[in-house]
Amino acid sequence: MSNIQFSKEELERYSRHLIIPDFNIEGQRKLKAAKVLVVGTGGLGSPLLQYLTAAGVGTIGILDFDVVDESNLQRQVLFRVSDVGKPKAEVARDTLRKLNPHVNFIVHNTQLTSDNALDIIKDYDVVADGTDNFPTRYLVNDACVLLNKTNVYASIFRFEGQVSVFNYTDNEGNTGPNYRDLFPVPPPPGLVPSCAEGGVIGVLPGILGSLQANEVIKVITGVGDPLSGRLFLFDALTFETRTLKVRRDPENPLNGNNPSQKELIDYQQFCGIGGNSSDEDRPVKEVTVDELYDMQTRGEKIQVIDVREPYEYEIANIGAELIPLKTISENVDRVESGKKVIIHCRSGVRSAKAIRELENSFGFTNLYNLKGGILAWADKIDKEMAKY
Repeated sequence: MSNIQFSKEELERYSRHLIIPDFNIEGQRKLKAAKVLVVGTGGLGSPLLQYLTAAGVGTIGILDFDVVDESNLQRQVLFRVSDVGKPKAEVARDTLRKLNPHVNFIVHNTQLTSDNALDIIKDYDVVADGTDNFPTRYLVNDACVLLNKTNVYASIFRFEGQVSVFNYTDNEGNTGPNYRDLFPVPPPPGLVPSCAEGGVIGVLPGILGSLQANEVIKVITGVGDPLSGRLFLFDALTFETRTLKVRRDPENPLNGNNPSQKELIDYQQFCGIGGNSSDEDRPVKEVTVDELYDMQTRGEKIQVIDVREPYEYEIANIGAELIPLKTISENVDRVESGKKVIIHCRSGVRSAKAIRELENSFGFTNLYNLKGGILAWADKIDKEMAKY
């Protein structure tokens, strides 16, 4: 580690680190020698990347396959209005270079999959998971366990967040719990909405992403006590915090007493997404926004139902009849059976759930999901409509 050298500019930049007795030049050397992969550049990834860059982590991998959307700007503080439509990973790299030119950035403008995860992650010392969906969380976890990498995890929803450090091996060679010890199986599809469906207060990912960066720095430098074996919970509304203990599960299929999983699997299927293994995934009939627009233009006799919440309807709507998803069964008499009924929500997830509920419980056969929901309508039909 003594072969890691600093320029005069770097010594000045990191001077507030260097004067901390427990951190000093040795901690800074460890940061410069480290390679950290940040999966996701969104709400969590934005502050996480900025603080790791400012701290002087030597090599930072930036993995994201998405492009900047206007709805990101409420919380994803790496991006600006001028970045809308551009690849997030590339915008992040260009912005971070201006923050610290002494850091080496590696862009992975791709989706993390079971086919590429091991090849990408193997070159890094620590992985920081800033993703927002269960398949990728399990994928990141499993790849880290198989490769013996530490996984610094955080997640957010509405006003609440959580942070932990998974698969961390301490100085005595003891490896702590991983994500599967905390959540052995994923929740049923649709039970836990994404931030896109359920929302998130804009400052929350800034708080949790900063805590995540703090844990990455602790893991790299050996300073302090990482959140291994503990799950930190934060409630922004009440400003209450809790720290729960997490223990290794002897039934963990990756590294329990009798490991049964030796490789990465199909995580969409594992999380019950995209297959036909349960009714939650059963395909429903769809129409595109172009097809709906044509029906309306031709004056076709159809019914259009919006299953979002009233406050969402006030922000933007296409004049549909409002029946929120949670009230759909008690308002079944308002759903017509003698004509084509188009049901929509923000992106198509809740409307598909409403259709399955109506078909299963009441035998409807005339229901169609609006593919892409009101977001697709704003993209293709009414570009002046507010996107949220």
